[in-house]
Amino acid sequence: MNRGTHMDIDRAFVRIKEGLVHYRHCGVDAPGKLPLYMIHASPASAITLVPMMGQLGASRRVIAPDTLGNGDSAPPAPDAPDMDYYGDSVARVLDALKLDKVDVYGSHTGAHIGTELAIRHPDRVRRLIFDGIGMFSAEDKKDFVANYAPEMVPDEFGRQYIWAWHFVRDQTMYFPYFRKTPEFARMQKVPPAASIHTIVVDVLKALTTYHKGYRASFRHADRERLPLITQPTFCMASADDPLQAGVALSASLVKNSTHAVLPSERTPEGLRDKAAAVAAFLDGA
Repeated sequence: MNRGTHMDIDRAFVRIKEGLVHYRHCGVDAPGKLPLYMIHASPASAITLVPMMGQLGASRRVIAPDTLGNGDSAPPAPDAPDMDYYGDSVARVLDALKLDKVDVYGSHTGAHIGTELAIRHPDRVRRLIFDGIGMFSAEDKKDFVANYAPEMVPDEFGRQYIWAWHFVRDQTMYFPYFRKTPEFARMQKVPPAASIHTIVVDVLKALTTYHKGYRASFRHADRERLPLITQPTFCMASADDPLQAGVALSASLVKNSTHAVLPSERTPEGLRDKAAAVAAFLDGA
C-alpha cells in the first residue's frame, strides 16, 4: 500500500527470539547516508509511516517495522514490557537485518522507543528524530495508564469490533480520546472512513497486545531519560499533532537538539515540507 506516494514500498519479515517481525522498506543505500529506521506510533503499525517513507525513500534506504505486539509482528515476551525492553528489541532487529548503525525516527510511542535505543545502544544510533513525543504530567500519566489503552480480548458478541472503531475514530476527535468535553476537542476534520478502517484492522490484529506499547510509553521516565541522549536530535511535530505541546520541553531536555513545529502532513505540501525538514536534519553536518 503506498497511499498516494510514487515510491514502491516492499514488505518482509525478519526473525528475532520473540518470533517474526514484519517490516516495510523502500529506497536504496546512498553514499554517505545511513539507513533510516522508522518507529511508528501506537496503536497501529508502520502503515501510518508510508507517506513519509515515500518521500524519504527517494534519497536513502528506509526501514519501518511493526513494533512487537502491533500490526503483523510477534508479541513482546514480557507481560508488561517497559521501554528498556522495547529499545533492546530494536537493537536485536538491527542485528537480524545486519545493520550496525542507523538514523532513527520515532513517532509518539516510537519516540520513547527511539530514546531508549539511543541511550542503551549509543553506538547504533547516529541521529535521532522525535515526531511528537508525549511529555505528560505525572497525573496524566497515571490517568492514561488506567484509561487510555484497556486490555481487550475477543468477545462472543463481537463487541471488540465496535470498540476498535470508536477507539480509533475518537482519537481523531479528542485528546485524550476518553475525555469527551469541549476543552479536549481536537477541532479538525475526522478522517475518511477508509482511513479509520485501515487503522482499525491493525488494532484488531493486535487486539490482546496493542496496549503494551502504550502503557510502556506512559510509564516511561522521559524527563529523567531525555537528558542522557548524546546524539544530535530533532524534536518536532506537525501543527495538528496533539503531542506538539511536548516539542519545546523535549528539546530543552536533550542537550544537542533543535526543534520545530511543522505544517500538517495531511496536505501534500505539508507532507513534502515535513519530509524536507527531516532530510535536511539527517544530511546536516
